[in-house]
Amino acid sequence: MTRRPSRHRRPSRRAPPTAGAKPSGRLRLIGGDYRRRLLPVLDSPGLRPTPDRVRETLFNWLTAALPGARVLDLFAGTGALGLEALSRGAREATFVERDARVAAQLRGNLATLGAEARGRVVDADAAAFLAGPPAPVTLAFLDPPFRQDLAAPCCAALENGWLADDAFIYLETEAGLAPEVPATWRLHRELRAGDSHGRLYRREASSSPADDAC
Repeated sequence: MTRRPSRHRRPSRRAPPTAGAKPSGRLRLIGGDYRRRLLPVLDSPGLRPTPDRVRETLFNWLTAALPGARVLDLFAGTGALGLEALSRGAREATFVERDARVAAQLRGNLATLGAEARGRVVDADAAAFLAGPPAPVTLAFLDPPFRQDLAAPCCAALENGWLADDAFIYLETEAGLAPEVPATWRLHRELRAGDSHGRLYRREASSSPADDAC
């Protein structure tokens, strides 16, 4: 999910639904069990699903990693990436979204798909969530709001027990940004679309002393 800069103040995650918070668009899932399903997207400043072309390319790269995957979708927004992963065989997905109205819409979309048992939505700021007890995942999506310097600290926090050995991490940032990532991450693939730059990393577990002695 991509958030673009907005002049409007972002709604508080504790703000209750209002009459103005209505679906204004549609998210189309493009592959897997939920292929071609259309889901409502809430009208919220700067909220846009990751474009179909970007998702299609990304998930083609991830084909072998998706069956049985444990997924973390940070800055989830519409949940486009996590929902696409569930559609394509991921075992479970945790969606972290601080806007309470957007999170509620995402829960509704999981219910529409019949995927409540495999999808969990957490109303929280991503950094605060990552400061909690870790549960290792095999695939993480990070698509933070642009130009807010959120990418580097969240990438660092993921290394505190959130990533399984050999996990994949997809990071989407504004074009021109060279994000600082942990030394254990190796760039696997990358793509550019409009004003965004997507990078897919593969985590390489640190070698143990026993390995170094071999």
